Order: sequence, then C-alpha cells, then structure tokens
Amino acid sequence: MRSITFRHGLILALISIHVAAVELPLERISLPPGFSIELWARVDNARQMALGRHGGNGGTLFVGSMQAGKVHAVRFDAGFKAQAVSVVASGLQRPVGVAYKDGSLYVSAVNRILRYDDIERHLAQPPVAVLVTDRLPTETHHGWKFIAFGPDGKLYVPVGAPCNICEPDPQRYANILRMHADGSGAEVHARGVRNSVGFDWQPQTGELWFTDNGRDLLGDELPPDELNHAPRSGMHFGYPYCHAGDLPDPEYGARHACREFAAPAQKLAPHAAALGMRFYTGTMFPPQYRNQIFIAEHGSWNRSRKIGYRVTLVRLQGSRVIAYEPFASGWLNGESAWGRPADVLVLPDGSLLVSDDFAGAIYRITYRG
Repeated sequence: MRSITFRHGLILALISIHVAAVELPLERISLPPGFSIELWARVDNARQMALGRHGGNGGTLFVGSMQAGKVHAVRFDAGFKAQAVSVVASGLQRPVGVAYKDGSLYVSAVNRILRYDDIERHLAQPPVAVLVTDRLPTETHHGWKFIAFGPDGKLYVPVGAPCNICEPDPQRYANILRMHADGSGAEVHARGVRNSVGFDWQPQTGELWFTDNGRDLLGDELPPDELNHAPRSGMHFGYPYCHAGDLPDPEYGARHACREFAAPAQKLAPHAAALGMRFYTGTMFPPQYRNQIFIAEHGSWNRSRKIGYRVTLVRLQGSRVIAYEPFASGWLNGESAWGRPADVLVLPDGSLLVSDDFAGAIYRITYRG
C-alpha cells in the first residue's frame, strides 16, 4: 500500500441542514496504486446508504443516520457527481437503515420499519411515512438496524442482542429476520448473531454474507469480529455460547459446545466494529476486485490501542476466503481518529462510496489505472 495524490471534491451546499465545511485530510488515506479518493458529499452523521433509481440524468442516494435522527437524499448527475443534499425524514429514533424497492424508501427506526412511497418524485416535500411494522423490540442497545432486500424480494432486518452478553429470547433477539415488503410473514433466518450492521448476497450464488460484532470485556484481542456466510436458513452462529467458532463464552459456554454452531468464514480484527459490507459488482476496478467483499470497519471504542477506522478487502475463491487485508486506511492517526467508515456502496459506474458518520461525509473511491 502507498499514499497517493488525491483530488478533492467540492463541498456541497446542503439543503435544510448545516454541517461545518471543515477540510478533511484525505491526503492521509492510503490506497493501492491507481486508486484515488475524493470528498463526494457532506451528510450529517452518514451511516447506511441505499441507491434509488438511476438513469441517463443521474440518480439518488439515500443515507441513514444514528444520532442525527434524519434520512438524507443525495442527488447526483449523469457523471456521478453529487449535486445537492436534502432531508427526506427527521425526528426518527436511530434511523440507521435504508433500503429502496419499487420506488419506495424503507427506513429502520429501532422497533419500526417505515416506508416513503414514490420518494424520488417528492424529495422537496417528502410523503407521509407508511408504517410497515412496529413489532420489533424497543431496546436501543444494539437496536439500530442495517436493512436490505434480498434476491428473494424479502426485507432482511437484524435484531441485535439487548446487552453485551446475555441469553435473550432467540425468537426476539440476536438474529436476522426476513419479512415480506409489507411487514407480514416475519421469520428468523439466522440465529446466534450478536449485532450485525452489514450484509449482502454473493452475486454468483445469491447466498447471504454478514458482519457480526464480537462481545466486549474479554480483553483487547478477543473475540474477533466475524464475517459469516449463511448459505441456508436456520443456521446458528454461536452467540452467546461461542464466539468466532472456537471461543467458549466464560459465562455461557458450558451450555453448548462450539462444534454445534457455524464457524465464521473469516475472523476479522478484534473490536474493529465491522459494519457495512458489499460485494464489488462494478467493472471500474481491476478484475481481481470483482465479486470480492469490501467492509467498513468503524473502529474500536474500548480497546487500549485503537484498531479499525478503515475499509478492508476480503478476497474469495468461490465461497472460500483466501485473504483479508486493508484497502483504504488513514482515518486513524496514532490514537486519534478524524473519520469512521460506516458503510460502503458500489455506484453504477463502478466507483465505491464510503460513508463516515464521524466526519459527516461520503467519499468516492475511483480507479484510473
């Protein structure tokens, strides 16, 4: 890896919000040769991203938030340059998750999923939200939710454990649910998942992969975060009995053996807070990146020496992980962080967007060779 010279994007005029136009030190970001990064848009507390329609005149990116309580829309032109940012929802409880389907925007808000119909025709005057469901747990501990529609057309919704370590009702917590777009037919798809804030489906197989954050208070090095592969419904990934496939929990581990559960496809850095992840489905990047996994590592909060604060790459051969390595790093300078990647998303031109809730920014990574 090496540092390279970057082009700085324009700081956009924000509509209905105010974010201080502080220059970001993007020259510190290290990327592989041929790649560059630019500031694409300023979005307050930017978390999960979802792409709306895209056509010859451009498109819309929707962005959730954690602390801001808002959902933003970023309009971009035919050249994939961001043009304007507006607020399409506000006053919500931790609306981290956003998903788009059939012209409607879906937003997670802890115990609720809301839907905003025909949203792109009404960005200036957003429609009244339609309640999809309010039957999710109300706890805010791991209560924020990354959401996405799968290849089966169903909405996938993770429900984190309401604690650091406990043995909650497995029908209600520590799982990934899926449901029809209208909120009906909810069922548990994966169990033993402490807190997943990112998932995607492998393009070649349609199978689910997801990140999961390991428990705290077992020291700096244990347990690692996880990248998991769920080729079928009903799999159990160990929480709270076993962590990372081979680490029995000191409190609950005697109740079940680790061999009873699915092991992670890849152990990730311990306490790096692996959040959003996507398969790279574009063609801008060189062939060796195609159908590989990018992960936003948000960064540790209680480790004696900070770790994460970067975007990593997981290389696959079929459905087997063969490498886990840094891709974009430099948001952490010693023990001081100026940015925290939260999600990644591939634009239709093949460039990669990275959201940063700490800096209130979205970056665009491109490849020119």
